[in-house]
Amino acid sequence: MIGLRRTKQLHSEIMWCPSVSLSLWANAWLAGKAAPDDVLDALSLWAPKQSVTAYDAVAAGHTGLPWPDVHDAGTVSLLQTLRAAVGRPAVSASPGVPGRLRGTINVVMPVPGDVRGLAAGTQFESDALAAGEAVIITNPDNPATAVGLVPEFSYRDLDGADDEAGLPELCALSWTVYSLPGAPVFDHYELGDAEYTLRSAVRSAADALSSIGLGAAADIDDPRGLVEQLLESARQHRIPDHAPSRALRVLENAAHVDAIIAVSAGLSRSSDSPDRFVAGIGTQSSSQAQIATDALRPLTSVVRSARMAAVNAILRSAWAD
Repeated sequence: MIGLRRTKQLHSEIMWCPSVSLSLWANAWLAGKAAPDDVLDALSLWAPKQSVTAYDAVAAGHTGLPWPDVHDAGTVSLLQTLRAAVGRPAVSASPGVPGRLRGTINVVMPVPGDVRGLAAGTQFESDALAAGEAVIITNPDNPATAVGLVPEFSYRDLDGADDEAGLPELCALSWTVYSLPGAPVFDHYELGDAEYTLRSAVRSAADALSSIGLGAAADIDDPRGLVEQLLESARQHRIPDHAPSRALRVLENAAHVDAIIAVSAGLSRSSDSPDRFVAGIGTQSSSQAQIATDALRPLTSVVRSARMAAVNAILRSAWAD
């Protein structure tokens, strides 16, 4: 595509999961604000290999994926899948200029108790909830052809191929495409309200932590440095140029809050209890730990809502002109 600018390097707090990368870049591509290679480049930062597979025959029919002999299609097939899912291009208003693709892309971040945007009782709902993320593509001219995509990371077998840190090596990111019973209704997230709520929640949590003497991480020499490390480790992703500055600010603030939660709370996923603190307040009493947990828990929901509001604003901005 001639005339497209290479996008600038910005903080990847915006890209906290593959579904966000795919939705934002695919949407920019549909709107004529990005090239196909931009979509592929953005996804390659998550894993060196991408694949896409139909979950059912209807999804295969909507997207052109192989069926009934199911096999993983490559990265280029992912673009073909997206193009098929969004439908035929709209008629261009200018002679000689190709029309924009018509589809609508949305990202969902389901959690237990909040599965808005997902069709109840479907395998897509179950798998999207397990992954904590998904992309939904609808064709406004034919809502019955809506599909959902759920990502899954693959790792090399633990047979001595681990890296120096003892972690399994990430080797691929696979996308499964599901047919949906119809186009879901999505909630509108107001960016201004989300930003205000995020700021208010941060102040409330900080006050609660300070009041019980948990403002600093007791078992971490440099908690601020660790927060910065968490942020810096993911600053390699690119974002579309059309993203509004306010949306970027909200995403950066949300990522900062997320990192503070991780460092201050030190929640261990391998712990017997999900509320057990293994850093920051590990030396505090159980009652203090519970107070801190109660103070920090609401922030998770606030961060999620703020991120969704910012992502929705970026998706809309691609079509502003």
